[in-house]
Amino acid sequence: MAPAIWVDADACPAPVKDILFRAAARTGLQLTLVANKLLRVPPSPHIRAVQVAHGFDAADRYIEEAVGAGDLVITADIPLAAAVLARGAHALEPRGEWFAPGTIHERLQMRALMNDLRDSGVMSGGPSAFSTADSRSFAAALDGFLARRTGR
Repeated sequence: MAPAIWVDADACPAPVKDILFRAAARTGLQLTLVANKLLRVPPSPHIRAVQVAHGFDAADRYIEEAVGAGDLVITADIPLAAAVLARGAHALEPRGEWFAPGTIHERLQMRALMNDLRDSGVMSGGPSAFSTADSRSFAAALDGFLARRTGR
């Protein structure tokens, strides 16, 4: 069975969504964007948007419950990535970096440390702005996954 693609869409950059829309049209794979706000998606039998209730991690919980083994989840959320990896799915960041079962524990620990540093005022800010290089990296990672999984 072909993998489905799930997107944690609340904070997903628009260029990544555009890449995913083209990939769904090209491959015929089911693409589902999940967010707590209304999303506009192109008309396609392969693309759907799911609006979940407002609330902390509502989209993450929806994806975690719906994802199947072998599916692909696009997210920058490390706890969500850990949850879907535990279910046998794959997780890819919008910047093109794969989450891996062998390193997800360390990433969760680093996330906790960074949160503590921000909360204590030692550090501020977040990730750098999304760039064209990030889009290219994501597209290459997605294409490699699709080629391995679908032969397309």
